[in-house]
Amino acid sequence: MTTRLSPEEIDRLAHKRVRAKMGWYMHASLYVVVNLFIFAMSEYAFGHRRWSVFPLMGWGVGLALHGISVFVLGKGSGLRERMVQKERERLQRERGG
Repeated sequence: MTTRLSPEEIDRLAHKRVRAKMGWYMHASLYVVVNLFIFAMSEYAFGHRRWSVFPLMGWGVGLALHGISVFVLGKGSGLRERMVQKERERLQRERGG
């Protein structure tokens, strides 16, 4: 059983999802640009030290978690909707509905 949304609610939800996805794309773009700069600095300015891998990995974890929250667990994602539907069905069975 799905809830019917009005055209205004659909539009609002679509805008919200696009903002979340665009936020991740901006985050990913900034990650690439900044880490390329850090890598170049570590190679050329500081004599081939490989310290640049630490910010790359740390920020990469944050970027991955951000992506998971937007694309996998975000409201309206396939996984979340399936889990909600299964939970509804389980509750209905428990209550005899």
